[in-house]
Amino acid sequence: MKCCVIKEESSRAKSAITRSLRPIQSVEKEEKEEKGKMDYMNGPGRHHLFVPGPVNIPEQVIRAMNRNNEDYRSPAIPALTKTLLEDVKKIFKTTSGTPFMFPTTGTGAWESALTNTLSPGDRIVSFLIGQFSLLWIDQQKRLNFNVDVVESEWGQGANLQVLASKLSQDQNHSIKAICIVHNETATGVTNDISAVRTLLDHYKHPALLLVDGVSSICALDFRMDEWGVDVALTGSQKALSLPTGLGIVCASPKALEATKTSKSLKVFFDWNDYLKFYKLGTYWPYTPSIQLLYGLRAALDLIFEEGLDNVIARHARLGKATRLAVEAWGLKNCTQKEEWISNTVTAVVVPPNIDSTEIVKRAWKRYNLSLGLGLNKVAGKVFRIGHLGNLNELQLLGCLAGVEMILKDVGYPVVLGSGVAAASTYLQHHIPLIPSRI
Repeated sequence: MKCCVIKEESSRAKSAITRSLRPIQSVEKEEKEEKGKMDYMNGPGRHHLFVPGPVNIPEQVIRAMNRNNEDYRSPAIPALTKTLLEDVKKIFKTTSGTPFMFPTTGTGAWESALTNTLSPGDRIVSFLIGQFSLLWIDQQKRLNFNVDVVESEWGQGANLQVLASKLSQDQNHSIKAICIVHNETATGVTNDISAVRTLLDHYKHPALLLVDGVSSICALDFRMDEWGVDVALTGSQKALSLPTGLGIVCASPKALEATKTSKSLKVFFDWNDYLKFYKLGTYWPYTPSIQLLYGLRAALDLIFEEGLDNVIARHARLGKATRLAVEAWGLKNCTQKEEWISNTVTAVVVPPNIDSTEIVKRAWKRYNLSLGLGLNKVAGKVFRIGHLGNLNELQLLGCLAGVEMILKDVGYPVVLGSGVAAASTYLQHHIPLIPSRI
C-alpha cells in the first residue's frame, strides 16, 4: 500500500466511524475535555515521548544545564566552546570541516547554509520528498534562489536519475548547489548521500552539496568528509537529545571558499563574523546560549562514552524492531522500498477507514504517549513512531504496547502482544551488553 494513494473517506463517514469506536470514554466526555481551558494536565508516571524530535533528554544533560548565567567573555566559556567545536566535528565525521553553533533551530541552520554559500538567482537542484524538504524548498524560494525542484511521491526517496540527467546536461555548470534532506521525518525516508556525491564526481560537476542532517546526524551513518558533503547541519533537539535551540552547521573548505563570492544578505548567520572571533579566541560574535553549551558538553560525553558507532547501531536495532512490530500488526510502512527505510522514525500507514489523527490524540489523552502526526499530504493517513536520541529497547517496547492498545481502541483488529512479541524476539537476540558496564 502506498501512503500517497490511500482512498479518502468522506468527513461524515470518518466521523461516524470514529464515534462508534470509543469503547472507554464517551464522545460527549471527550468533546467536553477538548473544550476545557487547560491544555495540559500531568498524568501519573513518566510521559512517553516518541515523536521524531524533540526527544527525551538524559538526566545528565538536564543536570549539566541546571546552572546560573555567567559572563560569556570570561575565560571559562571560550575554553568550553573550543572543546565543543573540536568534538562536534566528530559527529559529522570530518577533520577538515569548520563547525558553527548558532542559537537557533534547524530552520536557521538551513538559512545559514544557503546564505553563506550562494547568491540570489543561483540555481539550486532541491529534492521534494516530504514536509521538511518542502519547507526547505520554500525557504530557498523566499531567499530568491532559482530552485529546480525534483519531486517524488511521498514515501519515496530522492530521484537520482533525474539528478543525473540534469548534471549531464549542465555543461555550463549553472547548477550551483544540490540541496537534499538526508532523513525525511514526515515519511520515514533516508536518502543515499554517497550516491549523490558519486554522481557529482562522475559528471565532474562543481556544485556544492548541502545536506540537512537534522534527524540523522548522531543516529544514522553520516560521513561528511568521505561523502564530499560541503555543508551539513543538525539541530540539538534530535539525536543529540538536547532542548531545542542549537543549530549546528559544518562547512567544508570548499564551502568556506564560496563565502567569498556569496552576495546573499546575512547578519545573524554570517560565518565570517564567527571566523573573526575564532581567530581572537573568544568564539562568539554575540551572546551564546550558555546553558545549552553545557548541555551539549554532557550530551557529547554520553555519545562518546557509548561510542558513536554503537549509537548508530542502537538506532538500527530500534528501527528494525519497530518495523517488525508494524509488520506483525498487518500494517504497512509509508517508506516504499527497503533502500529508503529510516532508523530514526517509522511512518505507519493506517487503513482508509481510520483517521491517524485520532490515534495520536488517543495516545496522548489515555496512555500518556506522544506519537507523531501525519503531515501535509499524509495527514490522517499515517502516524509516526520516533525512535531516536536518548532511548533504549525496553522504552521502545513500552511504546509498541501502547500503540497496540490504541489500535484496538480505534477498531483495528490487532492481536494484542503481536508487535511486542515480534520486536522483543528480535531485540532479545541483538541487544549487546551496555559498553560502560562491561
